[in-house]
Amino acid sequence: MHMIPDAFNEHRDLLVGVAYRILGSVADAEDVVQEAWLRWSEVDQARVEAPRAYLVKTTTNLAIDRLRRLKARREAYVGPWLPEPMATAPDVAEHAELADSVELALLVVLETLSPLERAVFVLREAFGFAYAEIAESLGRSEPAVRQLSKRAREHVQDRKPRFDVDRQERRLVTERFIGAAAGGDLDALMELLAEDVTLVADSGGKARAPLRVLAGRENVGRFMAAIATPEASVRFLRSIGVPETAPTDMEIMDVNAGPALVLTSGGRVLSIASLVITDGRIETVYLFANPDKIAHFLPGSRTEEDGL
Repeated sequence: MHMIPDAFNEHRDLLVGVAYRILGSVADAEDVVQEAWLRWSEVDQARVEAPRAYLVKTTTNLAIDRLRRLKARREAYVGPWLPEPMATAPDVAEHAELADSVELALLVVLETLSPLERAVFVLREAFGFAYAEIAESLGRSEPAVRQLSKRAREHVQDRKPRFDVDRQERRLVTERFIGAAAGGDLDALMELLAEDVTLVADSGGKARAPLRVLAGRENVGRFMAAIATPEASVRFLRSIGVPETAPTDMEIMDVNAGPALVLTSGGRVLSIASLVITDGRIETVYLFANPDKIAHFLPGSRTEEDGL
């Protein structure tokens, strides 16, 4: 087994954080960072004057290349495609820029940027790299990078949901949402949902979930109440091969720097629901049911990656 060189190990969290924000996928980010390590292990490291800059440049360009290949695959995805959720440590929220840049709502918006715009946005807005550093990493002129950054930032500001609740309130609303859904209390659910709420379910066609975006309080409320019934739980467990006798449990975990509802059974995570909350009402429900995207979760697990 190869030992990771100290310089690489020192910056690994940063590299994973950069790659994940560019790609929106934990698995792809890890693959890119592994490839960056292979390249690092092949160079004469004594001649690399700035290892951090070299590694960020290598990782960024590998991530851009991979994202370009992935975009076509994502366009053929069955149903809505969402970024892969990631468990985060509670204290990540104390680092405002890092927490904001890993929010699922933002990652959804970043999917609408070109790979180059996304890389510039991530390096500049999330990690605070200077324009000159970004230009060096991408092989572009500094004026070109400034223009890319301006365009990406304006695009994101126009589309990113407005958050106006603190972390504690988000958790309280999530807890109320759990209580209403688990109890099949449609009236309580309706009270929590915004009039124009949407539900985006990512199943990849591999689990029971809507293949189209649900819109409106009535549609979303009735769907959430219906899937929380014991009968629906049994059907869902049967569809993914979990014994019907296995107890199901709901817990709140830190997912992408915010509280999320995690449904588990038999030691497996079955689904994750992350809420976008504005003015005390749920504006969007992101529902993850594709087992390929949530298999890396374990009940009560979290990442300790500083770069995330």
